[in-house]
Parts: sequence; C-alpha cells; structure tokens
Amino acid sequence: MVVYVPISDMFKRILNIESTLSRKSIFLFGPRQTGKSTWLKNNYPKSLYINLLSKQVYENYLLNSNSLESDLEIFGRKNKLEIVVIDEVQRIPELLNEVHNQIEKNKNLKFILTGSSARKLKRSGANLLGGRASWKSFFPLVYPEIESEFKTEKDLEKRLTCGGLPSIYMSSAPAEDLDDYIQLYLNEEIKAEGLVRNYEAFHRFLIVASLANTQQINFTEIGSDAQVPPRTVHDYFQILEDTLIGFMLPVFTEATSRKAVSSAKFYFFDTGVSNALKQRSKIASGTPEFGESFEHFVITEIRAYISYNNIKAEMFYWRTTTQIEVDIIIKKENKIYALEIKGKTRVSAKDYSGLIAFAEDFPKAKKYVVVANGRHFIEANQIETVPIFIFLKMLWDKEIF
Repeated sequence: MVVYVPISDMFKRILNIESTLSRKSIFLFGPRQTGKSTWLKNNYPKSLYINLLSKQVYENYLLNSNSLESDLEIFGRKNKLEIVVIDEVQRIPELLNEVHNQIEKNKNLKFILTGSSARKLKRSGANLLGGRASWKSFFPLVYPEIESEFKTEKDLEKRLTCGGLPSIYMSSAPAEDLDDYIQLYLNEEIKAEGLVRNYEAFHRFLIVASLANTQQINFTEIGSDAQVPPRTVHDYFQILEDTLIGFMLPVFTEATSRKAVSSAKFYFFDTGVSNALKQRSKIASGTPEFGESFEHFVITEIRAYISYNNIKAEMFYWRTTTQIEVDIIIKKENKIYALEIKGKTRVSAKDYSGLIAFAEDFPKAKKYVVVANGRHFIEANQIETVPIFIFLKMLWDKEIF
C-alpha cells in the first residue's frame, strides 16, 4: 500500500510568532505557495479562519465589512475566540478598519493577517493598525527545515535548481510546476489585481529582469531590452518588491578610501523562480549558472535567517567604480561582516581580493568566503573559508553573527 504524506507534514517550519502574538496582532506576509496558510492551519487549528481567496467569502466581505463582527460573534458562541486568521487580507484593505475596531473592543483578541502582496495596502493608505500589529515575513524552505535531506552536492544542485517552495521542492516535475507558478503569479497578482496597464510589456520586462538577477540594475539597459521606458522599468521593479517577488540589495557606501558605485542589485525571492523565468531546467556544478544561483541562494538564506531571528541588521553589497567587490556586507549594530560567495571548491588569491580591500577601511570586520565544497580553514589574513553545509549550520546556530 502506498502512503501519501501531505507536504505540510514533511517540513517543520521554524517561524515562531508566539512571543509577539501574546502581545499584539501580526501581519504575516510572504510570496504565494511558501506555505503560510498550511502553517497557520497546523499551528492554530482552533482559530477562526477567514479565507479571502474563496470567491464567496471575498464577495461577502467586499460588500459588507461589518460581516466580521457578526462572524466573530457566531464563532464565539461555540468556541473560545482568541485568534482570528484572515488570509490574503490585501484583497480588501478596507477590512482593516473593522479589524482595528475589534481589537479596540477586545484587548485579548489577536489577528493574524496574511498576504502575498503589500502593494494594495501601501497604495490605498490602508489602516495598518499602528502599534497594534507587528510585521513578520514568511520565506521558502530554509536550511533547518530540510537539513536531514540536504547534505550532498546533488542535494545542493536540486535546491539551486528547484528553489524552496515546498510543493515544488517535493514535486516529481518541478520545472513544469515552476512554469505554472509563474503563470499563476502573472495572472493573479498582475492581471487580476490590475497592477499594470500593459501586461505584455510587463511580461517582457520580467524575462529581462530574470537575466539581471544578482546583477547591478541599469534601468536604461533593461528598458531597452524590454522595450519600455526606464521610468516604467523603475515602476515594474517596485511592483516586484511590493508583491514580494524580489528585493533590492543596496550598495554599502561607508567605505571611504574607494568610491562605490550607486546602483543596487536585484534578487528574486527564490532561485527556482528565477531559473524558470530563464528557462533553466538544471543547475550543474562547475557552470557559470551554478555560481550565480549559489550566490543567490546564500543571500536569500541569510535574509531569511535575519528575519526569523528578529535580528536588527542591514544587508548590502560593496562594489567600487574600479570593480572591486564583496558580495554581501552585513551591518549589525556597530559590527560589520563581509562575505564573498564562490560556487566552487578551491579558492585563489583573487577570490580574497575584495575582502582584503574592504578590510583596509574596516580592519575589524569579520570576513568569510563561502564555497560550495572543500576545506574549512582560516587564512593568515583572518579570512575564514567555509563550505556551504558547514556555513549553513554555523549560520542557523548563530555562530556567524
């Protein structure tokens, strides 16, 4: 007999919001299919769950936001009402006024308000509940959630190729499912929400933007390739950020001995999504594509680590006008960490050059080179070379920063 294990039961997600939820409500935002709804249903099964993706529920609340009060009353007659989950709350921003009202009426009542896009909330001037709600992020699968089956070079290739969306990571046809995911995003987040006037132009932009993933953003060049004006390119990147499909990595400008460039880098939220847009079905070790995806993966993992651990830190990259570069700079309070990311086993003196140059301005910075495989050692110049699996364990064990 074949036993099918639900994907929700295969991964123990590490997000913990209990401490925050004991004090205030929460906005929980993350891209579609990262597993927000499944995680909430598993962890808060006794809560009142309002799914605005349901056509009937959506239309009911759209026509009458006061339905929330009556639903709370009905649920409370038979159940202990402590937590209310409203899924995809950005679909009806006006509903947040009634949420605010209910929080004021019942100080013990907490809301978990999920979404896959913050654009409508930001652009509509929605009631974000002031200090009554905290903002939390939900990410694709991270190392501690897949550690038991993430140990070999093949596992790494799979993770770089497929990304970390749970349903796709475990899929028997990940490339096909990633294509479907992109179409779902384009249709539901862009077309249905009316975020752009010219859908075809945005689609061209999205393909070009995927080719610029992990690179400095040049609005003019991307606009030329996508056949749209540079100002439109700027707006389109803002849409990708607002819909949580990507993020900008700004330039670190505090180093003074060398002039830094001014352009940020852009990263899609997931390596699999980026690969699907480029129509890459396999990321193999030793290829340029592997190096790009490896850098992409490490930076998204660090980003998730900072968020899940509520660390007050900022992420940057550093590149001078003479092309000296460090892939990621992390500023945490008065400490600085500099990491170079190399998708290979053996490193050369050239691989250390950016870190050495950066150390001229910041000699106390902790310096790392993250590699795909090989030895773990510390150079005489105090640069620590760490293979990826050791690095990930050190990172999540809070031994890096």
